[in-house]
Amino acid sequence: MMSTKLRVGWIGLGVMGFSMAKNLLNQGIELSVYSRTKEKAIPLLNCGASWADTPAELTREVDYLFSMVGYPEDVESIYFDDHGVFSNLGGGKVLIDMTTSSPLLAERIAEKAKNLGSSALDAPVSGGDVGAKKGSLAIMCGGEQEIYDRCLNLLEIMGSNIQLFGLAGSGQRVKMSNQILIASTMIGTVEALLYAEKANLDLNKVIGLIGQGAAGCWSLNQLGPRMVQEDWAPGFFVKHFIKDMGIALEDAGRMNLKLKGLELAMSFYEQVKKEGCSENGTQVLMRVLRGLNQQ
Repeated sequence: MMSTKLRVGWIGLGVMGFSMAKNLLNQGIELSVYSRTKEKAIPLLNCGASWADTPAELTREVDYLFSMVGYPEDVESIYFDDHGVFSNLGGGKVLIDMTTSSPLLAERIAEKAKNLGSSALDAPVSGGDVGAKKGSLAIMCGGEQEIYDRCLNLLEIMGSNIQLFGLAGSGQRVKMSNQILIASTMIGTVEALLYAEKANLDLNKVIGLIGQGAAGCWSLNQLGPRMVQEDWAPGFFVKHFIKDMGIALEDAGRMNLKLKGLELAMSFYEQVKKEGCSENGTQVLMRVLRGLNQQ
């Protein structure tokens, strides 16, 4: 158990953020929370967390402030708005944004925090809802080594594979590499299962065998069974995946880098969105590509 004197704040209680915050609370951390929808916080409040009415109020109460929200514009709002984090940030505090967001925004946050006498890390994660619940996330960090070292004990409550990759924005760029790889892997996973389905094979047996060979990957072994069961519930929302691919393509563009495979994956997920499935998990690509093959 960690010291209850360590004051930690948490902003954002979605699919990922709720479980990550709960893991901190379960370790005896003195936790204060803020979410745009207070109802999401009630289970944590019932377990001993305290509530703050605004990000500014939360900032005043804590030493370490985590955020895990949906989009870069949400990050921008909670940090830079009139009642945001920076409106009430004193010296000596650490801001850790775990949202998958823009590398340039991460750099702005770090610069602003430094100017106000505090520090920041960008620390996006991978591992989905399962990893968030188990505390086994991969956490990719960007920022100063000294600040990373100060936060590591807290990060280890949420993740099992944690690394610092460089200065501000580096964590976000590693996450973009992660998302680029997942985007094409998801297409391969779905098309492999559609082919096996068309050939009248037992999809669970196919996953069980090829998932242990060279084709084995997280998308196949974790999301493949959900596809077979037609379980489209979100471990990771399509709408957030589209956001991530857009960030990656934008940042690649600044590097004069063409990512045609990512552009193809983006076009498939835009079709998923058109069919009204943006609130589903990314595995719903199976349903949409199956439908396109039946036309």
